[in-house]
Amino acid sequence: MKKNELSAWTLIFGATVFGSITAVALSGCKPPEAPGSIEIEADDLDMDIDEGDIESSNTTTATVETPAVEMPAKETPAEEAAPAEKPAVEEVPAKEAAAEKPEAKPEAKPEAKPEAKPEDSAAKSDADKPAAKTLVSTKADTRESIAPEKVLSAGGDWPQWGGTRLRNNTPNVENLPESWDIGKFDRKTGEWDKEKSENIRWYANLGSQTYGNPVVSGGKVFVGTNNGAGYLKRYPSTVDLGCLLAFNESNGEFLWQHSSEKLITGRVHDWPLQGICCASMVEGDRLWFVTSRGEVRCVDTEGFHDGEDDGPVKDEVVNVTEIMNAGPGAQPYADTLAGLGEGKLSDAAKESLETAGEALDGDATVKTVTEGKVWTLTGKFGGVDRTITVKAIGPKLIFTKALGVDDKRDADTVWVYNMMSELGSSQHNMCACSVTAYGDLLFVNTSNGLDESHINLPAPDAASFICLNKNTGELYWTDNAPGTNILHGQWSSPMVAEFGGVPQVLFAGGDGYLRSYKADQGKDGKPELLWEFDANPKETKWILGGEGTRNNLIATPVAYDGLVYIAVGQDPEHGEGEGHLWCIDPTKRGDVSPQLAVKIEADGSRTPIPHRRIQAVDPKNGEAAVDNSNSAVVWHYSLADQNDDGEYDFEEKMHRSCGTVAIKDDILYIADFSGLVHCLDAKPKEDGTPTVYFTYDMFAQSWGSPLIADGRVFIGDEDGDVAIFEFGPENKEPVEEINMGTSVYSTPVAANGTIYISTKDKLFAIGKTDE
Repeated sequence: MKKNELSAWTLIFGATVFGSITAVALSGCKPPEAPGSIEIEADDLDMDIDEGDIESSNTTTATVETPAVEMPAKETPAEEAAPAEKPAVEEVPAKEAAAEKPEAKPEAKPEAKPEAKPEDSAAKSDADKPAAKTLVSTKADTRESIAPEKVLSAGGDWPQWGGTRLRNNTPNVENLPESWDIGKFDRKTGEWDKEKSENIRWYANLGSQTYGNPVVSGGKVFVGTNNGAGYLKRYPSTVDLGCLLAFNESNGEFLWQHSSEKLITGRVHDWPLQGICCASMVEGDRLWFVTSRGEVRCVDTEGFHDGEDDGPVKDEVVNVTEIMNAGPGAQPYADTLAGLGEGKLSDAAKESLETAGEALDGDATVKTVTEGKVWTLTGKFGGVDRTITVKAIGPKLIFTKALGVDDKRDADTVWVYNMMSELGSSQHNMCACSVTAYGDLLFVNTSNGLDESHINLPAPDAASFICLNKNTGELYWTDNAPGTNILHGQWSSPMVAEFGGVPQVLFAGGDGYLRSYKADQGKDGKPELLWEFDANPKETKWILGGEGTRNNLIATPVAYDGLVYIAVGQDPEHGEGEGHLWCIDPTKRGDVSPQLAVKIEADGSRTPIPHRRIQAVDPKNGEAAVDNSNSAVVWHYSLADQNDDGEYDFEEKMHRSCGTVAIKDDILYIADFSGLVHCLDAKPKEDGTPTVYFTYDMFAQSWGSPLIADGRVFIGDEDGDVAIFEFGPENKEPVEEINMGTSVYSTPVAANGTIYISTKDKLFAIGKTDE
């Protein structure tokens, strides 16, 4: 598969979570047939399409209707959710925690079925879609095995983006090193000169482009990347994949890899060389993440090392190798096809299998399943007695196998939910949501968005936000509130917290609205919308390519001391621009935006204007933004004249941000995309304005978010520098700026006395060493 480095487009997100997502506003391929489209005044640009090779078969679940959600007329009464008393994190050994998790319920899953082709499902009109249905299920358990406060205070594992569903990256980790040095790496061989390193416990090779944040749980470290490292023989580094890698926490030893082959729609849904861009979530021996193929997957953290093939997904079929009937492969193809017809395996086929790690020991029994189309090979391959299937598909002979307990370097999938085939969603470039959970409830942003033209919205009625059962993959509810107002893509990650006794799950939509839903099982496939907040001033305008002032929400909302914090931003490829940081009161209900959009009629009356995608209010048309008496704004930060000279310098402005805030002891840190680190008081002044303590210019774009740990603040940038501040508003300059060798698009995390930083191509475990 052809592999080309991209310099213009990159993606991180999780929103940043791990950063953000980038997408070039270009077109060059035919977009999917769209049931609805959006016209905007902008010039189209050109974009080439790279297509992947093969699609893997997957197991999926059922569909649910996507109804419109109405605003509640009154405040929802609090629901009692009594968390079960469990030991603190450090007191739960990994094996015991795994044993305590609820068993998966295969009976709740429909039978496995082949995956629908993404280009068909994404372009499918409502009339073409199968009749939707809602699964009827037992009430979900919302009790949590470990309270977020215990995870934050324990200083142990850090099992999801932001550590907990509150998303505040402030672990109580101690004894971290004050400085480190990664040593030297030979540019040709990649060999590490460890003698020149300091406080580096280990490093592991990642792909060539990495945006996913590490998570740490149960003695393992998990990180998303692409296939640049080539850990599996059947997928050498020249094959473009999305990869989730698992490493041993103590020494960085590679354990297993989940491989997501590229969708054949290429840049439309699965951008080349951008791998798994989300952070995983781990509980016990179960891990959940979103693939670049638009799937939600639950996998066993032990892989096949526990000697079990956990289900309901069992014997998962994966690609091993292929022989192409073109160029140098034409003769091997002909020889292999002829040999299979005679019940023999050609030397070319044996060589291809050996290269893929499935060398044949002895002879193989060749059986024809379908004349000229399908064969099975039974024998000892790669030292394992197994059956390999060969299919003639188009110009290729494709060799596949079923994963089992002998495939220790592969992931063990428990269940899969394919959002593209089940919901008709059409992610823009790829999915990048870092999921979170509340008891049995798993919350996922589908990343439904525009097509490659950046003009058309292929699936305006498809779900943008969904809730699944984390144990079975059963769909509880969906919501498509942004509708046709999606500006670009939707890559932010959800947050869950209890406010005023009501559990709320927050979704940062692609229309620039932050919405809160009751974090429960919903009713009749619908969630209960509690409030919505327009994070853009009403007169701001969306212009293709980032020239406008209306922004996305790419960052993850954070809960702290009963309040919610979030910044606006755009795809980093759109460049710098004006930004806004909001502190919101989540106990209000209804439309809690700072302003309301109205039309001023001739008689002076005001008519509410429904939200519009490009510009909510156009003063030239007699429209106006009026203050909302129901506003939930606690404070808002965009400009701060810190030197009182009556002007706003570059350093006195909040710019677009991919980053998520981190808050400790009422001190808030955030980095914007212009490379400014902002330090503010998390609480407002008496007049409702924010206190800005300082800004610091890193002189390089920052895609990630701060880590506050052990009395210091750590923030990375695109130049590969990690700025380290002493914690506190009086510490306006970093005490260290340490270069990591390549760009740091992700967010530093800390767990069990160690800092983990994923650079563009490596994962470093940084901690005090004996040397």
